[in-house]
Amino acid sequence: MSKPLKFVGLCGSLRKASRNAGLLRYAGSHVPDGVSFEVAEVGDLPFYNGDIAEKPAAVQRLVEQLRSADALVIACPEYNYSMAPALKNALDWASREAESPLAGKPLAIMGAGGGMGTSRAQYHLRQTCVFLDLRPLNKPEVFANAFTASFNEAGDLVDEKLQELIRQQLQVLAAAV
Repeated sequence: MSKPLKFVGLCGSLRKASRNAGLLRYAGSHVPDGVSFEVAEVGDLPFYNGDIAEKPAAVQRLVEQLRSADALVIACPEYNYSMAPALKNALDWASREAESPLAGKPLAIMGAGGGMGTSRAQYHLRQTCVFLDLRPLNKPEVFANAFTASFNEAGDLVDEKLQELIRQQLQVLAAAV
């Protein structure tokens, strides 16, 4: 019998009622059988600075969560046609490890934003994945308009088509491990 899979989620948005956090909440409660899911906190990370000699506790915790993951799920908001600073900062900290906690790991990307979802930010994230040696899934792609009835006031995903798409994406991610 094989060991259960572990997915770790990263949310690039720090807002309380973030639609991107809503995507991750939905994903976390609908993983395939045999998969556990946890969201890594990125809001308490200091900005990456190579002059910081001792790795802060928040960074150590993030690196360990990433290292223990079999695959990642990133909810990628779009700020100014790019990924959010909180997400970029988390990836920058992880990339500085001597032994990368990211290399070779399958990755599902989803995002909620304006009329085009977060398509530009997701493309930028995919470019960053090349350097990080992450393995993003090609399909299904998950783009959500955060300003529609797809989400309730708390930021929870209520759109059945998007819910089905996320369940499919998680199945593909599990198969990619």
